[in-house]
Amino acid sequence: MAVTWDDLVSIASALPDVQESTSYGTPALKVGGTLMARLRGPADGDELLVLRCTPDDKAALVGGDDQAFTTTSHYDGHDSVLVDLGRVDRDELVELVDSAWHVVAPPAVRARCGA
Repeated sequence: MAVTWDDLVSIASALPDVQESTSYGTPALKVGGTLMARLRGPADGDELLVLRCTPDDKAALVGGDDQAFTTTSHYDGHDSVLVDLGRVDRDELVELVDSAWHVVAPPAVRARCGA
């Protein structure tokens, strides 16, 4: 079953200081004002999720066999992976959203939460 934006918001809202916002005119999630995830839209030519990650996670996800994860040259050198919400496993997405939170959460927020 496909994961929706609303599912993603529900998953991310369990994490401290996550706010719904916009980025490039599309729905986004931020932590302390820093982008954690955003939907790409028709203007981008697709309907994928841009999700922050570590460089190692990006290499593993994009280099693996799972068709849910990809990138484009636009994101070369940027610690984000493109996620097809229609293909991604929900449990894996929960882990990736938690990881994205750790990547972008300001140190004071992480400290306050013991993360």
